[in-house]
Amino acid sequence: MENQMFCYQCQETAGCTGCTRVGVCGKTPDVAAMQDLLVYATRGLAAVAVALGREGQEVSPAVNRTITQNLFATITNANFDKARIEGRIAATLEEKKALLDRLSHKDNLPEAALWDGSGDWAAKAKTVGVLSTENEDIRSLRELITYGLKGLSAYTKHANVLLQEDRELEAFLQRALAATLDDTLGVKDLVALTLETGKYGVSAMALLDKANTSAYGNPEISRVKLGVGKNPGILVSGHDLRDLEMLLEQTQGTGVDVYTHSEMLPAHYYPAFKKYPNFVGNYGNAWWKQKEEFEAFRGPILMTTNCIVPPKDSYKDRLYTTGAAGFSGCKHIPGEIGEKKDFSRIIAQAKTCQPPKELESGEIVGGFAHEQVFALADKVVQAVKSGAIRKFVVMAGCDGRAKSRDYYRAFAEALPRDTVILTAGCAKYRYNKLNLGDIGGIPRVLDAGQCNDSYSLAVIALKLKEIFGLADINDLPIVYNIAWYEQKAVIVLLALLYLGVKNIHLGPTLPAFLSPNVAKVLVENFGIAGITTVEEDMQLFFGA
Repeated sequence: MENQMFCYQCQETAGCTGCTRVGVCGKTPDVAAMQDLLVYATRGLAAVAVALGREGQEVSPAVNRTITQNLFATITNANFDKARIEGRIAATLEEKKALLDRLSHKDNLPEAALWDGSGDWAAKAKTVGVLSTENEDIRSLRELITYGLKGLSAYTKHANVLLQEDRELEAFLQRALAATLDDTLGVKDLVALTLETGKYGVSAMALLDKANTSAYGNPEISRVKLGVGKNPGILVSGHDLRDLEMLLEQTQGTGVDVYTHSEMLPAHYYPAFKKYPNFVGNYGNAWWKQKEEFEAFRGPILMTTNCIVPPKDSYKDRLYTTGAAGFSGCKHIPGEIGEKKDFSRIIAQAKTCQPPKELESGEIVGGFAHEQVFALADKVVQAVKSGAIRKFVVMAGCDGRAKSRDYYRAFAEALPRDTVILTAGCAKYRYNKLNLGDIGGIPRVLDAGQCNDSYSLAVIALKLKEIFGLADINDLPIVYNIAWYEQKAVIVLLALLYLGVKNIHLGPTLPAFLSPNVAKVLVENFGIAGITTVEEDMQLFFGA
């Protein structure tokens, strides 16, 4: 039977091969088709921008903002709103036409650069999706690069809203995206481009780290409340700290409290957010539990980025989106980079709602980004030298619905008592509320923050390499057991590979978009491996 769609960009893709009837995420075939067409149009825009650059013509930063916003909108669980995606396609075609009119030589442009939007879009989408590249290995590498660029775009966009930009990074994004249309590039060329994508992944995360810390200060060790107050509340999920800042400013004196959810938890670690008396705490767990948790919250929810689960009717009228996020039938808060968003509608609705239903009580500790860990460096180094800390275990990444992810909780519980977990991203919700204790006052779970704060873990590793006078980052007492789900995890993985980190274990399954030959390259050159059982992996990492 002919596929109604084809998507295999996330870890939960059907049968670990590809979603062909409807996305496991809830994406319908018509939405999947328009996302494919948006990516195609965006590749074409990138190709024209690169061609203009070759002619020595300047390309406005606004072009790259279009590219990053488009790719961000196609990340797993980001935007399910077909009409808004079609609007982005139309705007992209208009922007591309303006660039084409400036271009002197159009002879060697790919078809995507010349497509003007004429014809049946649904029919066109069927010819430009993932499977339009026939060679399995070329397809695999093109998609690996594209998914890395989607993650890179997400992080770049978050930096852009805090008015931080990197023109070299923008030029690479355009060049790499255009290269996925180039049929003259073979496997060797695309493998090299994959690693270069990792290089710029490091740059993007460094740019975002600079943007966040310049605006909000360096994260510090913080205790975050898990309970609820007596006021009505607004729950903020996703990743965008600027959206949270604007909402906090506008809720002052309104009697409405603000809570974080999932990947927004690390906002509590930044000094600048601690001045808001109505910034109460964190509510709930990782993104995939939101149907029950959003229902229990009883107030409005603001989704600032991806991680939307198709909502239940019981709270759909309380779910708002902004930025690249979208869901048909939910209210969207507009606002471009540099503009102040108006959250009055969500605040007004919050005032009519009951306070949140309490799910849990107590506190959790986090805030162990690179500067905070550097402040503890002497203590950490002494613990390593004395043998109190035998190994660090990097367990950063994503959480998800799959039952197989219970492995990560069991793995954390089974770790020897002389090990410390370094984490970032929502994977931490599998173990960040366990009572794992500490080692000489150093908590055994050090949470650096959001998925992009995996950069902090890399910086920490490089600093430890320097302190211990090691020639190779892989000589550190660090093992990598990383969970992945979507495309931001892909750019984190490529960044680690670029930095020379080897023997990364990736689970709960290896990506479906890796062809056998591409997987073989990663295994032979970087030691990439999957997970097995907790018992077998304990033996592998720590011996008897």
